[in-house]
Amino acid sequence: MQRCQNLHREQKAEIRGRCHNAMSSSIPDAVIARKLNINGIVQGVGFRPHVYQQARRFQLAGHISNTSSGVCIHIEGSAENLSRFRQSLSATLPPLACILDITESSDTVQGFRDFSIIQSRSDRHPFTLISPDVSVCKDCLKEMQNPADRRYGYPFINCTNCGPRYTIIENIPYDRPFTSMKCFTMCRECQAEYDDPSNRRFHAQPNACPVCGPQASLCDASGRTVFCDNPVEQAAQLLQQGCIVAIKGLGGFHLAVDALNAQAMMRLRTRKHREEKPLAVMVAGVAEIEPYAFVTSEEEALLTSFHKPVVLLKKKTPCLLPEAVSPGNAWVGVMIAYTPLHYLLLADGPAVLVMTSANLSEEPIAIDNADALKRLSGIADYFLLHNRDILLRSDDSVLRHAAGAVRMIRRSRGFTPVPVLLRRKTPPVLACGAELKNTVCLTRGDQAFLSQHIGDLENMASYDFFRMTIEHLKRILGITPEIVAFDLHPDYFSTRYAQEQPDVLHIPVQHHHAHIVSCMAENRIDGPVIGLAFDGAGYGEDGAIWGGELLIADERCCRRAGHLAYMPLPGGAAAVREPWRMAVAYLDAVYGESMLDLPLPVIGDMGTDKLRFIRSMIANNVNCPKTSSMGRLFDAIAAIAGIRYKTSYEGQAAMELEMMADSASTDIYPFEWTSDDGYRIQPHPLIRAVVADIQRQRPLSAVSARFHNTVIRMTAELCLKIRSDSGLNRVALSGGVFQNVTLLTGLIQTLSEDGFHVFSHSLVPANDGGLALGQAVCAALRAVK
Repeated sequence: MQRCQNLHREQKAEIRGRCHNAMSSSIPDAVIARKLNINGIVQGVGFRPHVYQQARRFQLAGHISNTSSGVCIHIEGSAENLSRFRQSLSATLPPLACILDITESSDTVQGFRDFSIIQSRSDRHPFTLISPDVSVCKDCLKEMQNPADRRYGYPFINCTNCGPRYTIIENIPYDRPFTSMKCFTMCRECQAEYDDPSNRRFHAQPNACPVCGPQASLCDASGRTVFCDNPVEQAAQLLQQGCIVAIKGLGGFHLAVDALNAQAMMRLRTRKHREEKPLAVMVAGVAEIEPYAFVTSEEEALLTSFHKPVVLLKKKTPCLLPEAVSPGNAWVGVMIAYTPLHYLLLADGPAVLVMTSANLSEEPIAIDNADALKRLSGIADYFLLHNRDILLRSDDSVLRHAAGAVRMIRRSRGFTPVPVLLRRKTPPVLACGAELKNTVCLTRGDQAFLSQHIGDLENMASYDFFRMTIEHLKRILGITPEIVAFDLHPDYFSTRYAQEQPDVLHIPVQHHHAHIVSCMAENRIDGPVIGLAFDGAGYGEDGAIWGGELLIADERCCRRAGHLAYMPLPGGAAAVREPWRMAVAYLDAVYGESMLDLPLPVIGDMGTDKLRFIRSMIANNVNCPKTSSMGRLFDAIAAIAGIRYKTSYEGQAAMELEMMADSASTDIYPFEWTSDDGYRIQPHPLIRAVVADIQRQRPLSAVSARFHNTVIRMTAELCLKIRSDSGLNRVALSGGVFQNVTLLTGLIQTLSEDGFHVFSHSLVPANDGGLALGQAVCAALRAVK
C-alpha cells in the first residue's frame, strides 16, 4: 500500500497542493539561502537523512534539525539546484514520512561549505507529528534471519523505517532521551550507525542490538524466571506443547496459544471468561492463512501493509481452524506478524497463533511486566517479557474490506496518532467520546487527532487509561484545549470528566448528531445532509434511548426527520445482553397477550413465567426505558427467529442473523410509517410477516434475507420522502449497525440507484470509536459566533 495510505485521497491531494505552493516562489539567479519549516511525520522516520542526501546530491550547503514543530532546514546554493532540491523533498520520501505543510522564507547566506544534521531544538509551540508504531521492515527481517549478521535472531531489531514510535515516546522532539529507550546506552557499533547519515539507522531512536539493547526473558505463572539460552525459542516450544503464553509486544501484552490446538484455546477462553467472542490469529505471511480463509487482493493489501492490522476474512468451508477460534462466525480476524519477536515465535513454534488482548473482562490490556504478572497469573502458564517499557498501550487495529472500501472497526496501533485532515481550521478542542468503544479526539488547526482505542469506560482501570491518554496526547501534540465536547448522557464517565475540566468552554453534542458529523468530517463535506444514524444506544434529546434515526444535519445542528417507533427496553441493559427481552417487547406491542399462544421458538424456550414477568414490567413501566434503536430491532428479530436469546459480546445476535442471510434473495416484508410527528417507522406489519414466515417454517436464511432487504428498501424510501420534503440529495451513514456488511452494501447500492450521493466511513470507525471526531468538529463550529 502507498505511503500515508491511511489518509484520504482528497487529503493527500491537498497536501501535494500545499507543498507545490510552498515550492513555487521565484528564485533570483544568485547564491541564495532559504529557510524551510516542514510539518508532518518527519521525525524518527529517516527524513533528515533523506534531506541530507538530497542536499549533497544537488551540491547544497546548510543544516537541518528536528524542532518541536517538525524540522527546520537552512539551505544555500544556486537557484537552479535549490529548485531541484525542493522538488525532490516530497517526491521521494522515506516509507513512513509524510509532509503536511511547508513554509518557506528567504534567509541570510552564511557561507556554509557542506550540509549537516545538527542537534534538535525545541520551542514553545510543538506542532510536530509522531509516527504510529509500524511493522518490522523487510530489511530488518532479512538481517535478523541472517546467521552472519550481528543482529541475527534479535527480537528488537528496528531502523528508521520500522518499529515502535507512539507507544515509547514521552515528549517531543522525538529524540532518544524522550523515549523509553533512554535507559539503554548504545554500544560503539550502534552509535556509529546512529551517527552516520548514510546509514539506515541514522537517528533511529529505538536502535539497539543484542549487546546494548532490550532483552527478552521468560517467567512461569508465579513470576519465577525460567533460565534458558533463548527465551523466545523456549516460549515457542511451550506454545507447541499447548501452553498459554502472555507475550509483551509493541502496544501491550497478548495471550497466545496454538490456534490449531482446540483444547488449549478452550482453556484460554475459560480462564479469560471469553466464551464466544472471536479470537484473532497471527501468521507469518498470506500463504499461511490461505488453507483456512479466502483472501482477496484488497484484503491482502491490508494484511501486508506496514500497519499490519487485524483483517476480517471469510472462512473457507469446511474450515480447518477449530470452531473455538470464532464459534458460530463465518469470519475470522487475521493479522500478519508485525514485530521481530512474532516472526521468531512463528518460525520456532506453531504456524498459526491465537493472539488476543491480554486482559480480563473489559479492563485495558496489560503493558507493564509487574502488572501483567499480577493480573494475568490466573490465565497465562508462562510470560515472555522484555525490559523496554511501553509508555502508552495500543490495541491492534481491526479492519475489513466491504462495499468497495476499507472499513475501520477499531482504529489503534499503526494508525494513531496520524490525523484526519479537516475542511477548515478549528480552535483547540478536546472531545471525550462516548462510554463504549471510547476514543478521544484533539484538534489543532485543520488536523483532528483521534486517539487509539481506549475501550469501554465501565471501570476505574479504563477510566485511568482514558485520562492518561488525554494527558499524553496533549503533551506530545502540544495542544491546550479551549473547548471540551462531550455526550449528552449525564452518567458517562467521559461526560463527567468533561464537565469537571476548568477554564474551558463546555459543549454537549447529541450522540447521533456526532455520528453524522464524524462521517461528514472524514469525507470533508459540509451540510446539510440526510443522516442515517443506526446503532444500539445513544442518549436522545428527549431523554429516551435513540438509535434508529433519520436526521437532517449539518456540522452545527440537526433535527429529527424520522425514527423507529419507540419500544420498551425491558430491564434496560439486561435487554442488550438478553435479546429475547426485545423479542417480547415487539411481540407484545403487536399481539398483546395473545403473543403467549404464538408457536414460536422463543415462546416455548423462554417459558410462560418469564414472558408474563416481562409483559408485566412493560405494562407497569418498571425499568423499561423507551428506545428507537435499530440495533435492538435486529436483536428482536434474531430472538423471534430462535437464533440467539442471550449474547456473550456486543452485537452477537445481529451478527449471527446477518450471517444466515441468503444473498440471492430479493424478497421484502411489508412495512409502514406514520407522519404525525416526523416519520415514525411502525413495527406491526414487519413483525407479523416475520412471525408468519417462522410459523410456516421458512428457512432462517430466507427470513434473515427478507428482513435485511426490508430495512434497506424501507430506509431508502424514507430517504426519497425526505428528499422530496427538503430537496437534500446527500446521505451520510454512521453508527455501529453499519458494520453489518449486508445492510451497508445494500443501502449504498439502493440509495445510489435512487440518485443519492452516499457517504460512509473509511478513515474512522462507524461505531462509537469514531464518535469523538464528530463531537470535536461540531463543538468547534458551535463555539464560533
